[in-house]
Amino acid sequence: MKRAIALLALMATTAATAACSGSGGGAAPGAAGDGQVVLRWSTWGTADDIKLYEGFTRDFEKRHPNIKLKLESVSDYADYHPKLFTQLTSKTAPDVFFVGDDNIGKFVSSGVLTPLEGLLAGPDSKSRPEDFFEGIYGGAKKDGRIYGVPNDTNPEVLWFDKKALKEAGIGENPADLYAAGQWTMDKYLDMNAELKAAGKAGSIFWNWYGSTYSVINGFGGKVWDGGRFVATTDAGARKALQTLAKGYQDKTFLSADVLPESNSASTRFLKHDAGFYAGGRWVIDSLRKGGELDDYDIVPFPSPDGKPMPGAVAASYMAINKDARNPKEAFTFLTEFVSKEGQLLRLKGGGAVPSIKGAEQVVLDGYPQHAQTFLDVRDTGFANYPDEVAVPGLTAAINDELLKVWTGKVPFDQGMTELQKAVDGMTS
Repeated sequence: MKRAIALLALMATTAATAACSGSGGGAAPGAAGDGQVVLRWSTWGTADDIKLYEGFTRDFEKRHPNIKLKLESVSDYADYHPKLFTQLTSKTAPDVFFVGDDNIGKFVSSGVLTPLEGLLAGPDSKSRPEDFFEGIYGGAKKDGRIYGVPNDTNPEVLWFDKKALKEAGIGENPADLYAAGQWTMDKYLDMNAELKAAGKAGSIFWNWYGSTYSVINGFGGKVWDGGRFVATTDAGARKALQTLAKGYQDKTFLSADVLPESNSASTRFLKHDAGFYAGGRWVIDSLRKGGELDDYDIVPFPSPDGKPMPGAVAASYMAINKDARNPKEAFTFLTEFVSKEGQLLRLKGGGAVPSIKGAEQVVLDGYPQHAQTFLDVRDTGFANYPDEVAVPGLTAAINDELLKVWTGKVPFDQGMTELQKAVDGMTS
């Protein structure tokens, strides 16, 4: 996601029970005065995001009266990982925590995470290693070892506005074309040109690997090859990036990152000002609040020949502190949190897609019409490339260099040279 949180009610109750410094009658850190284990865990997100965890928390604490969960949240994603890493190096970090897909490589290489493959395969596990699709492990898996488990996902798809397409004189339905094996990059670009000619934007993208690398795949290009970043030199990738740059310059494409808040990406899409909007299942929330649901549906990104291709999947991971005070309880919490039952309880009514096999009914609730697409992209898709996430800050640096090209601050060829130089400087 695009790609994931504070549980206010939980914080209020746990604060009265225990604190990480060991309040409650002189109890040791990580234990409450009545003998309960206080399990600290952390994530990022808004107060609204937090409410999705209330039901799971109540259920977990009822079934495990010896464990009290204490959530330590950070509202801003940009602040979360630096704070967590500082806590880990100073031995003050929570027992369990989320790590984003663009940061997981740093945490793995730093040796601060507990290897999980043995625990996941063991007798106390509620979530086996094979219960998760291989591609979404991303940088959480290294040399056969698992350091984080996908807690949920958000496959990147193309939302399309049927009304906007019709107003632009486009009679074909992208989902029908995909089902017929005819959803090609050429067809998609033709539709974008027709939308532009009708006074609309063709597509709105967020400037992140999910949309950018999906377009590169649609041109048959490569981003990484043999441990090297080749997006600036691979013929298909360079053509894709040049197509994006040209589209941003002539307003066929819009970068959601630079749109004014008063006319944001979701606002433009709800006003039928764009034919396509790249995003995940989280888009449903804005459509329900301000759109006519029947006007919208989803389709995977197009491929060169119309055949299905792997798509990008935003993921975050649940990991255990190598120095966790309560490792047994930490694993109990983790394995139940990411289990089928845990995800069914947590994700109902939310904007994410389960990461585990068997919880598909969360997504197949009747909307959008082709909701199965979320699962198809998840099942065959990929989280950000391990080579990329292994280098702290590399994904953000790539995005920054590309945004200079999208906004016309540097010419395309110069931008590609500077992008390659930036990547080489961080990976050499």
